[in-house]
Amino acid sequence: MAGLKIASFLKIVLYLLLNKEGVENMINKKSVKDIYVDSKKVLVRCDFNVPLDKQSGKITSDKRIVESLKTINYLIDNNAKIILCSHLGKTGQNKSLKVVAIRLGELLNKNVELIEDIYSDYAKEKIDSLNNGEVVLLENTRMYEQEEKNDSEFAKKLASFAEIFVNDAFGSAHRAHASTEGVTHYLPSVCGFLIEKEIEALDNGINNPKRPLLAIVGGAKVSSKIAVLNNLLDKVDTLVIGGAMTYTFIKAQNGKIGKSLCEDDKVDVAAEILKKALDKGVRMLLPVDNIVTKEISNDSDTLVTSIDEVPDEYIGVDIGPKTVELFKQEIDIAKTIVWNGPVGVFEYDKFANGTKEIAKAMANSNATTIIGGGDSAAAVEKFGYEEKMTHVSTGGGASLEFMEGKKLPGIEALENR
Repeated sequence: MAGLKIASFLKIVLYLLLNKEGVENMINKKSVKDIYVDSKKVLVRCDFNVPLDKQSGKITSDKRIVESLKTINYLIDNNAKIILCSHLGKTGQNKSLKVVAIRLGELLNKNVELIEDIYSDYAKEKIDSLNNGEVVLLENTRMYEQEEKNDSEFAKKLASFAEIFVNDAFGSAHRAHASTEGVTHYLPSVCGFLIEKEIEALDNGINNPKRPLLAIVGGAKVSSKIAVLNNLLDKVDTLVIGGAMTYTFIKAQNGKIGKSLCEDDKVDVAAEILKKALDKGVRMLLPVDNIVTKEISNDSDTLVTSIDEVPDEYIGVDIGPKTVELFKQEIDIAKTIVWNGPVGVFEYDKFANGTKEIAKAMANSNATTIIGGGDSAAAVEKFGYEEKMTHVSTGGGASLEFMEGKKLPGIEALENR
């Protein structure tokens, strides 16, 4: 299978397809390899927004930390003095990056000190006294309310610690925050290897995707995917719909959906999307059967019904066996597959079969397979197929903005070659 390992795809493939000039600008950004870092203090924006166990506070997946290692090790090997920063969680949660500092130290086999207060005298003294190859981590940028406001004084404070800025947080590059965009106004700014790898992979592997191009779009709500679906209809050969959003489309066709999730105010929109697909000659496939239940629980009883004949007291929770086979047939003939959004409530084992079978079919496909982050990435990881995909995004919630063709301020602000 093609060995392209990119980060954060689905958002970006559509950005590429919809905004070629913007992508060409991204390709021309300077990389950390293009600057002299020996004995320089380098501020690196990483994406250490790792999942934590709610009870123990321990890291449940260190994938995002591992993804940062290539850039960090390059800076260590080239005698830079490295100051890392990242957010963790939402503003107001005040989650500490202490667990990240510990895990990063284990991976680097060296001490990584967490600087808890960037305004303290100790912070300046510690950073000023760094030796070449040493690494420190600033505390969670979202502990400071100025971060998300892209406050210029806060950005200046971050920039004051360093002589160079490297943005390697692709999953946060769509945010114009102080630590992603603001600092670029005060320091020479380039991308790290994680961002560079993605840009290069897009240029080499996504600009002209092999056809047939199949997109699988799932998830709960049509409202969050309207722009995505409309844009996809201009690009793909086949569009497959799954997940709870299916039932808004089924209602648009006058089907019976029981108590399944439906956005009544988007039924007309769903009808318009169906018509657009027909007008453009795009094959748009909806499920033909589904798994239904009265209660979303692993202990609940289930039925298999036609997708448009859901009994009044039942809720659709997964695609049915006929739909699994239908979707697998499309996967088998596709040359490029993009997948964003699960096709069932996969968090419950009883309703995970459809999503698992889609992941399995993609893993066994000879196509270029792109997983668009968020729940889709979580599902692929859960079922053990992550390593068999061409690319699994780590971008999460940023995917929709990319799919809508929005520019990436964290990358736009970096220096051109």
